[in-house]
Amino acid sequence: MGGAGATLAPALPRRPIITTPSPHTPDTPSPGLSLAALEGWHSALAEAHARCRQPGFTEALIAAIDRLVPTESTLVILEDARQAPRLLYQRGIPPEGRDRILGRYFSRGYLLDPFCLAVDQGLAEGFYHLDDIAPDNFFNSEYYRVYYLEAGSVEDCYYILDLTPERRISISLYNGLTATPLTSTQRAILQTLDPMVRTLARYHWQNLDERVDTLPPPFAPSPGGGKLREAFLRFGEDRLTMREREICHLLLRGHSAKSSARELSISPETVRLHRKNLYAKFDIGSQSALFAIFLDWLDG
Repeated sequence: MGGAGATLAPALPRRPIITTPSPHTPDTPSPGLSLAALEGWHSALAEAHARCRQPGFTEALIAAIDRLVPTESTLVILEDARQAPRLLYQRGIPPEGRDRILGRYFSRGYLLDPFCLAVDQGLAEGFYHLDDIAPDNFFNSEYYRVYYLEAGSVEDCYYILDLTPERRISISLYNGLTATPLTSTQRAILQTLDPMVRTLARYHWQNLDERVDTLPPPFAPSPGGGKLREAFLRFGEDRLTMREREICHLLLRGHSAKSSARELSISPETVRLHRKNLYAKFDIGSQSALFAIFLDWLDG
């Protein structure tokens, strides 16, 4: 990713000001940032700035973020409305499970990922925690068990920036089962870093379309070769009514009956009736069984 010598790197944004915790997270005591931590951040940030459009930029950017809020692992993903997402960079995923975890996610698991669905539906640029995006019953869902807990991940957060109307970059920071969950102060710090992270990342990747042939290929083509949403919505069309399909898709995403009712402007009792009917049509009795059928459908 050379070519930096011919173009001036962007001017560094102003130093971040650490804000108070965001209102959606519980208050925790804030010890503040030490002078040494701030000096380490700015030194690492300068290194990332110097490496824009050169090899080593991603490592330098993540190292800078880690100076203030360390996380266990990182994925940088090219999100594309026209095909399956592409992995551009990963750090911290154990080698023994890397192919299984990444292959499983990028070949089909992304179709139910709340972040990918939100991006496909027009999520604005910015910083987000999984709590901000996930449906109300997501953390009890089969998807969370299979694609998060079994992969060793408990929580994640994202920086997202637009490259083109169809393409976005997401920088995902993960914590696993053995890590301490992010505090409200740490989330606030990551939120405060958002303008800086997106400014540098956008400059580094803004001409990605010109280098797309050099990128790693997708793990698998999108089902049907179309948009993520269109592929997802075809599930159940051979046996479910339109309303049953809508509820089926919400259940797979991790919505409860109450949340599904709010999404569709109907009563929870009506949702439960449709859920009973669609379970009968699939000859199943649980959300986990519905999830298994959905995965088999993707494989077919």
